[in-house]
Amino acid sequence: MDFKKGGVVIIDFGSQYTKLIARRVREKHVYSEIFSPDTKIENILKNNPKAIILSGGPSSVNDRTAPNFDKKILQSKIPVLGICYGLQLLIKYDGGNVNTDGNGEYGFANITIKNSQTLFKGVKLKSKVWMSHGDQVNEVPNGWDILAFSSNKIIAAVSNQDQTKFATQFHPEVAHTKEGSVMISNFLFNIAKCKPDWTPTNFIEQKIKSIQKYVKNCKVLVGVSGGVDSSVVAALVNKAIGENMHAVLIDHGLMRKNEAKDCKNFLKNGLGIEINLYDESKIFLEKLKGVVNPEEKRKIIGNQFIYSFNRIAKNKKNIKYLGQGTLYPDVIESGMANNNTSHLIKSHHNVGGLPDNMEFELVEPLRELFKDEVRSVGRELGLSKKLTDRHPFPGPGLGVRIIGEINRKRIKILQEADKIFLEILEEDNLYNDIWQAFAVLIPVKTVGVMGDQRTYENLIALRAVTSTDGMTADWFRMPNDTLLKISNRIVNNVKGVNRVVYDITSKPPGTIEWE
Repeated sequence: MDFKKGGVVIIDFGSQYTKLIARRVREKHVYSEIFSPDTKIENILKNNPKAIILSGGPSSVNDRTAPNFDKKILQSKIPVLGICYGLQLLIKYDGGNVNTDGNGEYGFANITIKNSQTLFKGVKLKSKVWMSHGDQVNEVPNGWDILAFSSNKIIAAVSNQDQTKFATQFHPEVAHTKEGSVMISNFLFNIAKCKPDWTPTNFIEQKIKSIQKYVKNCKVLVGVSGGVDSSVVAALVNKAIGENMHAVLIDHGLMRKNEAKDCKNFLKNGLGIEINLYDESKIFLEKLKGVVNPEEKRKIIGNQFIYSFNRIAKNKKNIKYLGQGTLYPDVIESGMANNNTSHLIKSHHNVGGLPDNMEFELVEPLRELFKDEVRSVGRELGLSKKLTDRHPFPGPGLGVRIIGEINRKRIKILQEADKIFLEILEEDNLYNDIWQAFAVLIPVKTVGVMGDQRTYENLIALRAVTSTDGMTADWFRMPNDTLLKISNRIVNNVKGVNRVVYDITSKPPGTIEWE
């Protein structure tokens, strides 16, 4: 089974919620994938989708600068759901009128449903939704019906009379739309006739077959780090090809305290796979000497991983492939998704930092998954809860948590502070309430008083967030007593630190990592 067949294609017109649309569809066990507006209908039809969703976006459909797209998409008989900008696009294309001079609607709004037979089946006739639009529809085209109005008398939902196209001016994908989940289910299953077959079990079966077909009798080198992504890759590849997988853990000198040796034992016990540990820290740190730009750090680390893997592979026979834990958010944030049209947020060491002269072909079985889906696959594969529920740890490691220059002294300071932070979260039973927590070493020194003496030492920032997939995140409301304990223990036990601060920035506007 190819899950790209029969799924949902999402055309991204630049909405801040596009990735959330993909998540909401997948939560219904239907595969979804994001495409850029300039994707041709021929490439969309290759996936044999059951439905197309047109996202919102910041543009006006009346602007000359509005995103170009293949108009044949709107001529297709595949069921379409337009959201916000997507609604206005459908209306304008069919000859309706979209007004750019209105006041728009922002935030919560109440809608009154006029037709509850299709998209709104099972939804209360008066429902609370989330609006975020400046333009509004004044006139629907011939052959279209109005399904709902907002309390401001603005058209809130429409459909064409042959029931192949539906659209909402509000955002059903956000949690603020109280019955948005019901609306999405109605579109997916009652209108588009999708099948809920995007499950961990089916995914594993399909990926095992595709790995076996792709690599044949060749060996695969899998880089593992102790994180859930690489662990699930190792488990999947091992299940597919057994002894033809060679698992390698590279210590680049930027792991957490004692983590290289701990990970080797942890993975061997958790996966039942022999892990080969290689200490490459001297090489990595030499190449990072004097480098302060975060993008340059990521690319140096990504390149060196490949060079190290190349050298290791030469000592083995028939290793042609490299398996790594690239996820869908990595691809999106690195600007590599669908014809490289996604906006670059940051490059990921295993996506945007790979050298052009790489000697391996890549095996990336998780490339289509969000983080929570990876955890579900890991649990289905039988990995321990301790392994699947581990906080994410970036491939560049502490290299992107040491702001400024990297050297062994600064690495040691951060390792000690980070270890204390995570230990206390475990002590206070908070670790599993948090998506990701870590310490950051700031290239700033502050004045302090310790033992009646003036100090001028380093600043440590603490970061803890809640999330489901890492695409958006909220800062964790840490109990005051826990913060006090962490601060005291770090300042009293980590030489070179005299001040601790806590990051209360959500994503967006910030990212989870600082670099």
